[in-house]
Amino acid sequence: MKKLLANVAMSATALSMLPLMAGAAPVVDASKTLAPMVLAHTNIKIKDNASSTYTSGVTPQQMRHAYGIDQLANDGSGQTIAIVDAYGSPTIQNDLNVFSQQFGIASSTVNVVDMGVAKTDGGWALETALDVEWAHALAPKANIMLVEAKSASLTDLIAAEDYATQHGAVVVSNSWGSSEFSTQASYDSHFQANGVVYVASAGDTGGQREWPAASPYIMSVGGTKLSYDTAGNYLGESAWTSSGGGLSQYVARPSYQSNVTGVVGTQRGIPDIGMDADPNSGAAVYSSTRDQGQSGWFQVGGTSLSAPMVSALIALADQSRTNKLSNTQAITDLYTIGAANYNDVTTGSNGNPALVGYDLVTGNGTPKANLFIPALISAP
Repeated sequence: MKKLLANVAMSATALSMLPLMAGAAPVVDASKTLAPMVLAHTNIKIKDNASSTYTSGVTPQQMRHAYGIDQLANDGSGQTIAIVDAYGSPTIQNDLNVFSQQFGIASSTVNVVDMGVAKTDGGWALETALDVEWAHALAPKANIMLVEAKSASLTDLIAAEDYATQHGAVVVSNSWGSSEFSTQASYDSHFQANGVVYVASAGDTGGQREWPAASPYIMSVGGTKLSYDTAGNYLGESAWTSSGGGLSQYVARPSYQSNVTGVVGTQRGIPDIGMDADPNSGAAVYSSTRDQGQSGWFQVGGTSLSAPMVSALIALADQSRTNKLSNTQAITDLYTIGAANYNDVTTGSNGNPALVGYDLVTGNGTPKANLFIPALISAP
């Protein structure tokens, strides 16, 4: 997936946000830090030339099987997943159609909301393709609302966030961010609507804290390296070395982390949950908008992959709930539904070690969706 900004030393309104992407058809690696104020993705690392045909990357069927999603009848019907990205992609509908046809998934019409997009950017287009295709892969009947922010400035991204909130999203997926900054709490009100869950990538710089993932109102998603066989049978996971995570510099420990004080102490621990993110176990993504002169099939990783996948799981759960999962209650549920609903990732490190139970790389662990989704359905 793509990467977050680091070392922000400017006013919050002047911040420019970058997608969090990393990832062999090419492997996109967002484990390098991008400079503040860069408006476009400029540090995507592609190890191989883009492929015109699919050759590698986890398939939707493998990912669904590895996490037990294919054991569920839920498909996201009637739910709206909003995806907020800067600039978006002018080819996103075609790209989703190609992706879906390749893997035998019924395609869907993307509801594209153009917030006055200033330009086309290949890096953000690849991020957009990743977010849309993998939310669709895990929740194929959910409505996808792609809100294309005018630019990668914080002001424009927050405006896109507000639009998603006000137009029927049950979950908003964010694969962008920056280093934490002293006034970040002033933006918390944009992530507090009832009946909406806000999800954000924890970042792709190992052991670093990112915002908005650090917000107590955001469901923060870290990353793992997923091991599976060719059929998609789950073989295990380890912490992804480049996953963001750690203790927030500015946010006190929220009440939902009261049972993990030995790990988080007095500060908010990041993340809350994890899923596959290592580029070497990354997912297949198709984008025909050129990124660094390349287009076609990519193998992509980063917490920009894990965030839209968790967002899709929220939509699957909401499909069977009368009252939608909501804000901090949904995050609280992650801590109260019980360890049996997670794969406990206990090997690897991002600078913080993976531990039994909660840790600062994968949060509570990765979801056993066949248990995790029913637990969320019955949660408060």
